[in-house]
Amino acid sequence: MTLLDTLRGGLVVSCQPVDDGPMDDPAIVAAMAAAAVAGGAAGLRIEGAANLAAVRARVSVPIIGILKRDLADSPVRITPYLADVQALADAGADIIAYDATERPRPETTVAILAAIHARGALAMADCSKLADGQRALAEGAAILGTTLSGYTDETAGQNDDVDTALIGAFRDLGGFVMAEGRVNTPELAGLAMAAGADAVTVGTALTRLEHVTGWFHDAVARAFEAR
Repeated sequence: MTLLDTLRGGLVVSCQPVDDGPMDDPAIVAAMAAAAVAGGAAGLRIEGAANLAAVRARVSVPIIGILKRDLADSPVRITPYLADVQALADAGADIIAYDATERPRPETTVAILAAIHARGALAMADCSKLADGQRALAEGAAILGTTLSGYTDETAGQNDDVDTALIGAFRDLGGFVMAEGRVNTPELAGLAMAAGADAVTVGTALTRLEHVTGWFHDAVARAFEAR
């Protein structure tokens, strides 16, 4: 069975704690990942080489690795450098995700893809629109993710929930489609699958306790004030 077969029809859990928060520690990330697998996750999405190495030692499911950077001269944050690809591969990533948008960047997407393939990993293109996916498939990406829909200047504000239109458009291209971004309820996960996704990634709603606590806190506070 291939990696994509393992992920097809399954849930991927993105274990990315709030930066510098109390859960931002490789040992805690690894525990989160193990708990997600125990709950049925078919795969994991992990940020950072140290976190990935800690998770790799605990689980055998496929891991999608990313490395986020805040660059002064580029809006691209997800795996922008060739060195990032090597670090993630060395830490045990089976799949490496990268920003596949057409924006100013320190390394070309062609170079990033070549580095991923040279390390024997599959490439996941984090896209914002149909053109990103078309270009990524032509360049050799194995997975098209809707990850950046709504998170670029061009797409900001277009979707408040899961981008089912983009999922369907990617499905028509013929690649493996990963629904990702704002999948904050089981119902939305099901909606993403119904729209044509091969797999669904859920992050914040499962692993960012500060954010989820805030949702419940605000709901309780509004209801109390309205009484």
